[in-house]
Amino acid sequence: MARRTKTPVSFDVELSALPPELRWREWMGRVEAVIFAAPEPVTREVLARVVGRDCSLDHLIDDIRAELTGRPYDLVAVAGGWQHRTRKNFAEAIQVATGLGADNPKPLSQSEALVLLCIGYFQPITRGELSTFFGKEISRDVIGHLRSLGLPDMEALEDAGLLSKDMLLAGDIPLGLMAGDTDDGEPEEVEADEES
Repeated sequence: MARRTKTPVSFDVELSALPPELRWREWMGRVEAVIFAAPEPVTREVLARVVGRDCSLDHLIDDIRAELTGRPYDLVAVAGGWQHRTRKNFAEAIQVATGLGADNPKPLSQSEALVLLCIGYFQPITRGELSTFFGKEISRDVIGHLRSLGLPDMEALEDAGLLSKDMLLAGDIPLGLMAGDTDDGEPEEVEADEES
């Protein structure tokens, strides 16, 4: 049986019954809560749905960021929206706590390897698009774990002739070059399958 979606009784966006200072604080809380709960950057259009017409989102976000000074995370503009991000000076603490970036990193699980495979094949791809592809939420933790393990050595690719300055995506690398080298250092020829 499908769940019914509840219709909000009456969401008071304007908050006209509140004094200006309390109204502003409530709008700040709403915006921060929406950004915190979102799996990807939240656009201005989405944030505008939870604040009044007279609310300046730029000033509101500036006030939220001012309150976050000294906190281990910040509110940053990312991909046309806003998202919470951990400050760089806490990266080492996160690495120690999670084991990410350690000398002996833990091996990828089967699902992490599949996510990495999809990122390599479909790049550029967002976390939201990955979630749609897999039919389940792909957490930031999975992507964060893959970030250090999945980056190619660009210099090595350039030295091997597999990458030029004009190639931006893995899909642009010719299949014949990806097949490998022969013993004499020359790339081996790869014939296309005529049945495909």
